[in-house]
Amino acid sequence: MPIPFWDDASAISLGDGRALVINTDMLVWSTDVPEGMSPFQAARKAVVMNVSDLGAKGVPPLAFMADLAVPRDTTVETMEELARGFEAGARLYGAHVVGGDTNEACDIIVSGIAFGVVVEKRIMRRAGGARPGDLLATTGLFGLTSSGFKHLLEGYELPENIMKPVLDSIYLPVARVWEGVALSMTGAVTGCMDSSDGLGVSLHDLSRSTDLGYRVTDPPVHPAAERFAEHNGLDPVELALYGGEEYELVFSFKPEALGQVQSALAGVGCGLHVIGEVTEEKGITLEHGGETRPIRPGGWIHFTG
Repeated sequence: MPIPFWDDASAISLGDGRALVINTDMLVWSTDVPEGMSPFQAARKAVVMNVSDLGAKGVPPLAFMADLAVPRDTTVETMEELARGFEAGARLYGAHVVGGDTNEACDIIVSGIAFGVVVEKRIMRRAGGARPGDLLATTGLFGLTSSGFKHLLEGYELPENIMKPVLDSIYLPVARVWEGVALSMTGAVTGCMDSSDGLGVSLHDLSRSTDLGYRVTDPPVHPAAERFAEHNGLDPVELALYGGEEYELVFSFKPEALGQVQSALAGVGCGLHVIGEVTEEKGITLEHGGETRPIRPGGWIHFTG
């Protein structure tokens, strides 16, 4: 099997050295759409949710399908806005909307399917051969969505000078598809997944797949999250570790390929953030500010929130 069941996506070998890689992810209005998000933005997010997992495998998406269930009183305008959001999201990553299905439900529910074709040996997996001493990295910084949700759901004050990047991270998320494709071409990645459930959860999921541990020594905190934390008396590292819906890639790679990985990401306009290393001792720890403490599997976990 090109990709094991415990991974971000599924795959079928085509018999010619290539694989069809498929991912499905569901968006439910009552649990996944925060206050202020438009139907267009929600539909676009449904695409991002799906193609992000393809990007984590190094697969460029070819097409997107949406099975859409809506209450019977849903307006035509809402349906048109959803359709525009699907199309805009797919085209952002070079894919096409090729169909789907529509049905009735008591809530708006989108079951998306994204798929693409890739050379099988280039697929990046969660368990991709990581070894102790490999570098641990991300494609971006964290804490924006945590800040935004604390503002929207818990009433924390959001300073005007950081409002746009914080709210854009929620209403207009971006998947690291081209970054994933670039990383897969290096052949240096030894484990990779997307961070849609939060950095803390992602590290524990990687550990479950690799049977190795991770030591974080430089937590990737976004400057705007630092400002939000300072303004509200919060811990910025906690915001970075225990968020969700950030759609960054979390990955390990061979230390001797540092320059190659940096160059590959720079080629698609992305910086490399080395945050730690792989350890033989199983467990996820944070070494920061002169202290060492465990990183719990916090973030978004279905059925607990």
